[in-house]
Amino acid sequence: MLSVALLGYAGFAALCLAMEKHFKELLKHSPRGVHLRSLRWAGWALLLASLVLAVHLRGWAHGLVEWIALLMAGVTLWVFMLPYRPRWLLGLAAVSVVLGPLLGLASLMR
Repeated sequence: MLSVALLGYAGFAALCLAMEKHFKELLKHSPRGVHLRSLRWAGWALLLASLVLAVHLRGWAHGLVEWIALLMAGVTLWVFMLPYRPRWLLGLAAVSVVLGPLLGLASLMR
């Protein structure tokens, strides 16, 4: 389920960066429209991938409940850490984008 949590976290990070205010604050430059659109699409795609993986690993009943719980935990971390340690959140999001799919593939292969 770590892969589901990492994919969900990365999805919410992308959706957060898809807002112009947070993009400027965290990355220190103004975004172009194409950046915001691509971040929005990537965020929703990562959330969908985490849902598909959770349902595949645990079934609809348990997978959906665990998916929602993991998303809430990731969003809570993001919301409470954003004012204090925004760079840490970006680092964790970068790690999540790389490690999440790798762990997801590893869990699908077993």
